[in-house]
Amino acid sequence: MVQPLVPRWAPGSFLARLPAEQCAGLLSLGVVRQFEAGRRLLLLGELAALTGNPRIATATACGRVVSRVLTGAEFHRFMRRYPDAALNMAAAMGDRLQWSNERRTDFAAYPAEVRLARLLVEIARKCGRRTEEGISIGIALSQPELATMVGVSEATVQKAFKELRGNGVLRTGYRRISVLDLPALRAYGAGADDWPTMTG
Repeated sequence: MVQPLVPRWAPGSFLARLPAEQCAGLLSLGVVRQFEAGRRLLLLGELAALTGNPRIATATACGRVVSRVLTGAEFHRFMRRYPDAALNMAAAMGDRLQWSNERRTDFAAYPAEVRLARLLVEIARKCGRRTEEGISIGIALSQPELATMVGVSEATVQKAFKELRGNGVLRTGYRRISVLDLPALRAYGAGADDWPTMTG
């Protein structure tokens, strides 16, 4: 018998924190919307649904996205039915704030290649999938997109990837990254003295 696929939510995300019953209940609401890669998602905003303020962020799909779109009223009803879900929402937003603060610290304190390595470690932790060769990063990211995320030039990202590939840390393909040596990538992200510094 073929077992149904079980969704795998990013660690620490709101859906990952919800008990299975609450998660299923939330995903039964709203309507299903699909977005192709490159499409900007203007529907991101659970914080806006709670506060009534304008949304403060958008996201662009890196691959095909299947989503559930809820109205603010539907979301409010769900939160009233499951008050403990609000604590999970607060925890998830706290994680995002901490992540943002860490990235700001990285920008001020570390060179470009260290910021890139730290970002790759974080993505591998949250979205990675174990394979025979290591960890396959489960989202399709181009080098220009990664350059934008860490605030450097595309040429700097290309140099860093060349160095990481040459040292057997990563394997890359078109919008595909596999981490072959996670401890080495962490060392790279720690700014180890034996890694060369590159300028952006």
